[in-house]
Amino acid sequence: MIMKDKEKTSCVLILHNIRSAHNVGSMFRTADGAGVEKIILTGYTPVPPKKGALYLSDADKAFQKTALGAEDSVSWEKEPSIGKALVQLQAAGFAVVALEQDTSSMSYRQYRAPSKIALIVGNEVRGLDRKILKRVDAILEIPMYGKKNSLNVSVACGIALYQIIATIGIEGQ
Repeated sequence: MIMKDKEKTSCVLILHNIRSAHNVGSMFRTADGAGVEKIILTGYTPVPPKKGALYLSDADKAFQKTALGAEDSVSWEKEPSIGKALVQLQAAGFAVVALEQDTSSMSYRQYRAPSKIALIVGNEVRGLDRKILKRVDAILEIPMYGKKNSLNVSVACGIALYQIIATIGIEGQ
């Protein structure tokens, strides 16, 4: 089912220290499909290429190939400091959740999102730093049943985002 002119949800996506422009572009496209309000790029996460640039790097081309223009339909901003972004979001009433494997994580299926939520996904290899995890309201994990212990960050982000969007505003039900 295609939904036209759907209002954006009160969901913000934070991409922290993502290395691959392919992954960032893919998450922009997924965020657009899920109706994410805004993407905040923190740390060294690559930004979309400049409009009308005469030269595109390989990373710019990779981003464009996977985002397919989603950078034009999803609001985004670059914030070098994730700490500053977290303070601003929490002050604005957002619950901040991390997607990470951790001893204190819960299954993403059990989480019921409040009406304002920010999801953080981190580096493809190292994930999110312990200092960041200490500042979030919840840590969500996607259970792994095979031999590999993780998914590609853009795939995991899509799974978690759609679950969060499906449960926004029905916490406690």
